[in-house]
Amino acid sequence: MILNDLRTMTLLDWLENDCLFDVTKCEPASNDASFRRYFRVTIEDKTFIAMDAPPDKEDIVPFMQIATLFKEANINTPKLLRHNLEDGFILLEDFGSRWLLDELNDENATLLYNRALQNLLPLATNENLLNADLPRYDETLLRREMALFEEWFVEQLLDVELPPNEWEKVQQILIQSALEQPVVCVHRDYHSRNLMVLSNGELGILDFQDAVLGPLTYDIVSLLRDCYIDWSAEKIDSWLQNYFQQLQAADVLDCDFTQFKRWFDLMGMQRHLKVCGIFSRLHLRDDKSAYLESIPRTFNYLIQVCSAYPELQEFKTILENFNLDCLK
Repeated sequence: MILNDLRTMTLLDWLENDCLFDVTKCEPASNDASFRRYFRVTIEDKTFIAMDAPPDKEDIVPFMQIATLFKEANINTPKLLRHNLEDGFILLEDFGSRWLLDELNDENATLLYNRALQNLLPLATNENLLNADLPRYDETLLRREMALFEEWFVEQLLDVELPPNEWEKVQQILIQSALEQPVVCVHRDYHSRNLMVLSNGELGILDFQDAVLGPLTYDIVSLLRDCYIDWSAEKIDSWLQNYFQQLQAADVLDCDFTQFKRWFDLMGMQRHLKVCGIFSRLHLRDDKSAYLESIPRTFNYLIQVCSAYPELQEFKTILENFNLDCLK
């Protein structure tokens, strides 16, 4: 048993005395970039996941609301079994410990990525999700996310400044591209560390509580240009074209692949700017420095996209002149 802090003791007290479960084992299940913690608890020889979300730092209500929405849309998220709003605890179905990131290899990648992309179709087609009362990925939110790059990566981590005019131009390009896309339900963190390979070979989806209504390509680029694993441009294009055809068949979009690919590229750039900022903040503010090792891959995605578009060449030069020795 883990009884080394007050919240863990309170969690176990809730499970045993309020829920009347006989907990025989409790151990950490995963790390998280937020203030949430997850424990795998054993109850009558079955395992479950207990979420610990301190109420002063995390609100479990959006998690519960979106979990219900997703379940109703036949999206494979964990069942909610018990909850405690006052203390910020939820008991969930256990999807196991086979993270997609750890299962991927050259032989199974196409199968698993196509499966993961197919699981995104309900987010783009389910009417209840499309009409849900979710936040909008509007210009304000897009700018707030990109500001993380400037504040935490450029200014705090690298101790340099971005040329204001060029930075504003880049933001305008990315915002325009994002807002002209079809609007779908966006998971917002759909990548290999939030997808589980289940015993039946299907994929389970985690960490969906920040879902919004926003650009079609956001989740696709989160998956295919993952901050934790990368693939060749040829593989990514193949998977992307396959999903593009599925979206066309579902009448989700009406454009050619060139336009779709531009949306994908620029959406990825917006996301990777944000992620560079978040990883830097996790290191500098939250003492979670392991995320630094994923910045070079994420930063390289920025260079790749800038290289493909003439209007981003000046920004590419700025990025290439950054000194990234602090990441070594």
